[in-house]
Amino acid sequence: MPEQTAVTRPTLEAVAAHAGVSRATASRVVNGGAGVRQKLVDKVREAVDELGYVPNHAARSLVTRRQGAVAVIIAEPEFRVFSDPFFEQQIRGISRELTAHDIQLVLLWVEGESDHERIARYLAGGHVDGALAFSLHSDDPFPSLITQSKVPTVFGGRPGADSGLSVPYVDCDNRGGAREAVRHLVSLGRHTIAHIAGPRDQTSALDRIAGYHDVLIDPDPELLREGEFTTESGARAMADLLDRRPDVDGVFAANDLMALGALRVLRERGLRVPQDVAVVGFDDMEAVVRDSVPALTTVRQDVEGLGRLMVKLLMKLLDRPAGHVPTSVITPTTLVRRASA
Repeated sequence: MPEQTAVTRPTLEAVAAHAGVSRATASRVVNGGAGVRQKLVDKVREAVDELGYVPNHAARSLVTRRQGAVAVIIAEPEFRVFSDPFFEQQIRGISRELTAHDIQLVLLWVEGESDHERIARYLAGGHVDGALAFSLHSDDPFPSLITQSKVPTVFGGRPGADSGLSVPYVDCDNRGGAREAVRHLVSLGRHTIAHIAGPRDQTSALDRIAGYHDVLIDPDPELLREGEFTTESGARAMADLLDRRPDVDGVFAANDLMALGALRVLRERGLRVPQDVAVVGFDDMEAVVRDSVPALTTVRQDVEGLGRLMVKLLMKLLDRPAGHVPTSVITPTTLVRRASA
């Protein structure tokens, strides 16, 4: 039987020699350190690729005191996460940005109350360097649990004012986008404009309700109906609106899925869009808009970009001195005009 030859893994010293740099320089590049000229960075990365060098993450964590992993916490049940393209786009942005930093994504979501303590224990156990949490509700214990775990965290979406947290967040201009949507309906000559809102336990829904009220001072309370950011809840809200206020001639839905449900009910009731009722959504989700008949006018937010920004803010939080909280980011929105309004 022929003698087997042991496979030798390339070392960091071999990478440094191949790139023509010192071991310290190669180490800084491989471990994500700063202060290395781009020309040398490129040489080290080429050597890594050519030699097939794989960093020893256990050894690297002893030096950097980092695990190379970030938890992404979605405060929604699994079926919501996989049925709403909003989550898909935000996770895509997060994943791409984490990959660019050579960091592993650990996805956690909430199915019930028992998950709260489990996730809190996981965070406190030192398994991840930081956390990204979004789709939080006002009654979620996660903000306080995350604070207790002392894991650096960035929120997707503005935390509620009563949370008392000093945690950086990334959000879009929900209130401004809602104002623009309603002003557009007013500019079309619509007089009875309804709002299908999201759940009031989320700040994005509250901000969009506020934007609706900024334009329509003291509207009839019957013109405001609450949905759950789902197609079916939008359909139910639209049916209820038509039963109570058949004179409605404009609808601003707080997301595209609810707008899609509203359009379906309007077709079933024999109403023309936009001739009889003009409809505007929020998000500009490609997967939703392409199924819209007619094409949906909506407020666009860069959801994938929000995910990337969350990671960038977390990197700042990890690299800054203890106690320093980076400034939160609010991104602009844009009205995208199509056939529905």
